Amino acid sequence: MSPIFIAGPCVIESQDVLDTVAAELVRLRQELGITIYFKASFDKANRTSLASYRGPGLERGLQMLADVKASHGLPVLTDIHESHQAAPAAQVADVLQIPAFLCRQTDLLVAAAKTGRTVNIKKAQFLSGADMQYPVEKCAAAGAADIWLTERGNTFGYNNLVVDFRNLPAMARFTRRVVMDCTHCVQRPGAAGGKTGGDREFIPAMALAAKAFGANGFFFETHPDPDRALSDGPNMLPLGELESVIRTLL
Repeated sequence: MSPIFIAGPCVIESQDVLDTVAAELVRLRQELGITIYFKASFDKANRTSLASYRGPGLERGLQMLADVKASHGLPVLTDIHESHQAAPAAQVADVLQIPAFLCRQTDLLVAAAKTGRTVNIKKAQFLSGADMQYPVEKCAAAGAADIWLTERGNTFGYNNLVVDFRNLPAMARFTRRVVMDCTHCVQRPGAAGGKTGGDREFIPAMALAAKAFGANGFFFETHPDPDRALSDGPNMLPLGELESVIRTLL
């Protein structure tokens, strides 16, 4: 299968950031001839601290994503945290993403599957690739025709993750589309004093290793200025570096 790319800011911050990132994705799509999805979250319900920025919320956030879709012509991926968000999010998003911590939540999986949209299930930090058979079965039984699985690393002691790349071919037994989340896998969860840290310098190598293990989708959270981002800045790829990483993968 031809590779796909998923890219965008972690959370919706402003229309200006969305449009800046979307315009660059459109340019890369035209120049490189790639399939690329715009990703941003309307609500980050699993932030480390109560004081952390979560996003504009469901109604306003979906309207902002709809504006990006209409203005730039990009397919959209966004994540949902509760079952009631599935139907309204599916009115805008082409792909509904299940966060890693929630990938065993049956009602959430079923609600996403019933929308008829593609469902991207992120593998939990506490599961193996083989364990993802069961979330896939839940979605398939609920009618999902297109199910993706995404690797994002496993918990390795406290405040750290490690990637077992064998999970990629393991998950490929259950779906034709296996995605590597090249940015969340370099997180250091909760390691920055109530915030999540990260080691963004390892993102390009993680992407190449995933390709060697058979990944056919690549997920990058990206931002024009990650050091000023309102969520996940330490593990986001600077927008200006996205092209070179994608070219290497191609």
